Amino acid sequence: MEVIVVFFKPSGTKTEGMDWVEKYRPASLSDITGNGTAIRQVIAWARDWHAGVSPLLLYGKPGTGKTSTAHALAHDMGWEPIEFNASDQRTGPVLEHIAGASATTTSLTGNDDGEWAPRRKLIIFDEADNLHGSADRGGAKAIIGIIKEAKQPVMLIANDIYGMDKEIKTQCDMVQFRALTARSVAPRLRYICSKEGVTCSDGAVQVIAESAGGDLRAAVNMLYAAAAGMDHLDEDMVSSSQKDERSTIFDLISALFQRTRDQDLLRKSYELSDTPDTIVQWVQANIDHLDDLPSIAAADAYLAESDLFIGRTLRRQYYTMWRYATAIMLIGTASVADGRGLHARINSPGRWRRMATAKQQKGTRNSVFKKVGESYHIPGGALREGLMTPVSYLIEADPAWYASDLRLDTGELNYFIHDKVVATEVVKELVRQEREAGKIKKQKIKMVKGKNPEPAPVLSKEDASAPAVISDSNPAPASDEKPKDKKAGGKQATLFGGF
Repeated sequence: MEVIVVFFKPSGTKTEGMDWVEKYRPASLSDITGNGTAIRQVIAWARDWHAGVSPLLLYGKPGTGKTSTAHALAHDMGWEPIEFNASDQRTGPVLEHIAGASATTTSLTGNDDGEWAPRRKLIIFDEADNLHGSADRGGAKAIIGIIKEAKQPVMLIANDIYGMDKEIKTQCDMVQFRALTARSVAPRLRYICSKEGVTCSDGAVQVIAESAGGDLRAAVNMLYAAAAGMDHLDEDMVSSSQKDERSTIFDLISALFQRTRDQDLLRKSYELSDTPDTIVQWVQANIDHLDDLPSIAAADAYLAESDLFIGRTLRRQYYTMWRYATAIMLIGTASVADGRGLHARINSPGRWRRMATAKQQKGTRNSVFKKVGESYHIPGGALREGLMTPVSYLIEADPAWYASDLRLDTGELNYFIHDKVVATEVVKELVRQEREAGKIKKQKIKMVKGKNPEPAPVLSKEDASAPAVISDSNPAPASDEKPKDKKAGGKQATLFGGF
């Protein structure tokens, strides 16, 4: 037997070269910075957990403590954490093999009495909103299956809740982690400075805490970059290590309605990866936030002038004119807004929404043509040319039957009956009936498997040559009349000729 000896470095030794984010990652829930309400929800879920309890979905901006909370919870509860993130291969087969087995089995660990005791596992799916590409093919479906069958606690972590698979979200209880305030981040930075022996001024700590934008991970990384090789840190020394503050399209649209200098508006537009032909669509989608029609008309005039320069740029391939298009649309719109502020949600370009709706409608139309054509053997051309109207009348008369027969979803049924409420109720009822039928089928299978069939009797050679007799479970009383003898040497002409 091979013996492996492992030497551990004493815990008091300073770990050189380790990333400060990992080095000072909270080991216990009591060390987590901010989000007290979310932490209490997590603790309550863990204390009351039993098989059948829904998983937790922790969501919020990066650097708010979601992953640290999951691992700290496992530490505090004595659970074994098993984590899957975007760096792992998360295809369906891999998740079913590893995570599926972990979610349905229990570990054994030694207790203080020297006995083996069961130990729970915490299955952690980090970056659950990032299941894309061939590396994660089938991952969402596998996660749903693991959630339904899990006998161990499961926790999912996501930055973008809207990027999550809808069916996964419906299976989970959601807990939101909010961006941290600079007041919450600053004490943690001071603690790290004291542990690392770095004297950091209050001004430097405040600059880093505010620049991080509620992201504690970014704040620690900024501190690490600024303090590299330093024993003392001042406010002037942290400017080069601040978080990348490149503007987003949302920052630019907000600045349009504030009293922002013209130079700052242009700088924000240059920091964007979007081109002027995209920016003008965002501005157009939000000028409705202006209070009155004359202001909207004036802003539209500036956008129209800007659009002329965009068209000339594309026709002549002379991209220097883009700067004129940008200046006209931004400075002109800002002069109309006159710092009145933006008090509503920023809208995305309406053209994008219409294109997405049209694409969805086209997909629904192609899907119903295919289902109706294949089920009722109708050519696609005939459906398009006029048969869809009588088919729609038939489906409107009995939507439940046709939805079941054609396996229509809510959008497809609504395509025929033009009533989303009714379509939703019909499909929901069909799903409920299918689930009940599935449960009954499973019960019947269990009942059949539970019965022990009697062993078949061993037949003699003479009995084996005789025809089989199928009897009822309640056979009729034997008759006194003797059966007629068969003719000697007679042959069986058909399957039932022997009876």
